[in-house]
Amino acid sequence: MLVHIKEIVGKAQKGHYAVGAFNIHNLESVLGVAQAAVRAGSPAIIQVSEGAIKYMGIKPITHIVSTVAKNVAAGVPIALHLDHGNSFDAVFECIKAGFSSVHIDASSLPLDENIALTKSVVEIARSKNVWVQGEVGAIMGGHGQVSGRLEHIPVAKVSEVIRFVEETRVDTIAAAVGTAHGVFDNEDIRMDLLKEIKQKTKIPFVLHGGSGVDAQKIKESIKHGVNIINIGTEIKLAFSETLKKTCAENPNETDPRNLLRPTIKAVEEAVYAQMRLFGSCGRYGEGDVET
Repeated sequence: MLVHIKEIVGKAQKGHYAVGAFNIHNLESVLGVAQAAVRAGSPAIIQVSEGAIKYMGIKPITHIVSTVAKNVAAGVPIALHLDHGNSFDAVFECIKAGFSSVHIDASSLPLDENIALTKSVVEIARSKNVWVQGEVGAIMGGHGQVSGRLEHIPVAKVSEVIRFVEETRVDTIAAAVGTAHGVFDNEDIRMDLLKEIKQKTKIPFVLHGGSGVDAQKIKESIKHGVNIINIGTEIKLAFSETLKKTCAENPNETDPRNLLRPTIKAVEEAVYAQMRLFGSCGRYGEGDVET
């Protein structure tokens, strides 16, 4: 069922586990995430990028996610979140559409400008009971990229993160701590930096670039206070590799449903594996969620 993100994160904080925020791109990926959540008895955050909104349309996305949450995942909580909104207008459209959480990513701007834009979003969002995620320290790479090493992976300054949180009053914070969007050999999690940020901000921390990071590092980061972990690349890879394989093995197939159906299961398996890693499995059953 569709719930406010604060219900999911609140229970995760008390239970000392992390919730996966999974990027979706179409109906099949939404179904895959929902089926994994039901199978795992786990909460899930379904998140969309501006690119996904341009592809699907904001109203179709909103209706698809709410309908799937109600009919496929009725016994587990699902929240809808905007990932990496780059402008006030894009974020405002998602607030109007009923998202319970939005990410305003102005991390590429000077800190003062990042703070000013994020504050303006928080002001509007609070009046609509919508959570805001802010970001400090631009996170490198790109969703779906899989290649050797990045030349440089910058990290955020703790002093800037603290100032940002205090001045914007965001609900959740994403900061560059050594990970990257995509899968790269040299991405890591700076545990010292993560611990200091958590200790001094005391709000939910969102780890971006979770795909491809060593499993033990993920577990350790959760112990140190990571509450939400974003997964995008692994879903793209599961979907696209399965679709290409199915098309290659069935060159005469003309029914799109037969070609796309295996991708739902592939996404489900990828998401289920992450839920097990994050410790969110078995946290919910029928009747455990308040709407």
